[in-house]
Amino acid sequence: MGRVDTNAKPPFSIVLVNYKTPELTRICLELLQEHVQKSGIAVWVVDNGSADASVEYLRSLDWINLIERDAPTKEPGHIAHGKALDMALARVNTDYLFLMHTDTFVFDANVFAMMMDHCTKDQNVIAVGCTEQLNRGLPRTVWRFTSRLIKHHYRRLKQSLGLRSKDPKPYKETHLKSFCTLWNGRLMKQQGLHFQIDDRVPGYELQDRVIRLGYKVVFLSPGKIFKYLDHVQSGTVAAAGGYGQGHRRTKMYQDILKRFSATHSSIS
Repeated sequence: MGRVDTNAKPPFSIVLVNYKTPELTRICLELLQEHVQKSGIAVWVVDNGSADASVEYLRSLDWINLIERDAPTKEPGHIAHGKALDMALARVNTDYLFLMHTDTFVFDANVFAMMMDHCTKDQNVIAVGCTEQLNRGLPRTVWRFTSRLIKHHYRRLKQSLGLRSKDPKPYKETHLKSFCTLWNGRLMKQQGLHFQIDDRVPGYELQDRVIRLGYKVVFLSPGKIFKYLDHVQSGTVAAAGGYGQGHRRTKMYQDILKRFSATHSSIS
């Protein structure tokens, strides 16, 4: 596996969006700090109008580039996130950028070199990432796919018979999830593209367009990418109180905070 050359200027920057996740943001950045400072990797953090302790924490860090975004009106969360990514895209001066969530915890920095290798080997690759936000393992993955497939075709059958039914949902994930995704920002800018293009999740329409333009997207398996990192699925939503106390994702969020608090005593 290749490694990032610490003697050369890194070809990529790291971009995160913070919104009211002080504990997650601190863990995420503390895990990144040693590697990015040693390698000279630029880290851009966009705060999305948090107005809480996380902003004060970010302002105290002299090794990140902080952008404080003020939304003029109330926006859906995914739209605000996409606009924040576009603000960072406009300022980043490296060819590539890694998008990360504040609930993404990188414990092996070789993930950056592993993903960059796909781009350096094929200049037509515009994005590298994973369509799944956690590694479910083979049995759960097979069960999830099979149950979704059956439900999809069952709903289609009901509709074809003129029966009332919910619209069938896609049974297979096809879009990269931005918890850890590498994008060729240079090619995006050349094509006049952005992360927030329509009202869908940021990056979805972008991915569809670049594929139509003839660029390649590399899909990594969960088993591959999760060798290098942890991700609390919807951890940012749980941190903001978006789920009830008994919700499984709230419990996942609380469990991972306890686990990392045991090894990072500086976390309050």
